[in-house]
Amino acid sequence: MIPGQKRVLILGGTRDAIELATQAAAIPGVVVVTSLAGRTREPVIQSENTRIGGFGGISGLADYLHQQRIDLLIDATHPFAAQISFNAAAATRHVGIPRLMLVRPPWQSVPGDRWLEVESNAAAAAMLPELAQRIFLTIGRQELAAFAHLQQLWFLMRMIDPPHPDARIPHGKLLLERGPFLLENERSLLQAHKIEAIVSKNSGGTATYAKIIAARELGLPVVMVQRPAIPDGETVSDVRASLTWLKTQLNL
Repeated sequence: MIPGQKRVLILGGTRDAIELATQAAAIPGVVVVTSLAGRTREPVIQSENTRIGGFGGISGLADYLHQQRIDLLIDATHPFAAQISFNAAAATRHVGIPRLMLVRPPWQSVPGDRWLEVESNAAAAAMLPELAQRIFLTIGRQELAAFAHLQQLWFLMRMIDPPHPDARIPHGKLLLERGPFLLENERSLLQAHKIEAIVSKNSGGTATYAKIIAARELGLPVVMVQRPAIPDGETVSDVRASLTWLKTQLNL
């Protein structure tokens, strides 16, 4: 470690985190370390200093921050990765370093949308039998089990990596793709598979929003799973504001 350098840990996993890591690493005197949870088998590497895997809870993350002499932490994880955000809040309080959350704004319904907002995947699954027979399920591979009992329904399930061979999954078809997705392709996908409803997390951002537009154009209902709570703390909504915070903390 070079004296005078400032070390920034970015908890990544989003496209915003990739952009932030790239721009932050270009600031003179700043070393960026990006951490990925390791849930995606072929992640998009965000910086030359990238670690993959969990920390082992609050104490493990606090130990890492201390051992690696991290000066600042920016939490740019997925809006639904709530546990790591709470761990980061507790660990940074323990070691006494500043923390920022970069949280992309959620999608907002507009005229023409047919959203059914629910608090959980279980709640989404409960309403599907009365709503549709053919569903586009876009919640990721780790939460398919919540819908596995609905064997009378047919699901088109899109994710980056396939589920574990022993995982309980619904009846239907797996589609392994990584966004961003184009509107014309999303519209064609829904029509080709005769989709009658969509289940989606309210992830925000532009990479997967085309499916929401396509559903609006086709008049399809969207069961929208709302975000979990996040810890208290300073929050910004874009990369530019994150960089401003970082430079302010570094007196640049």
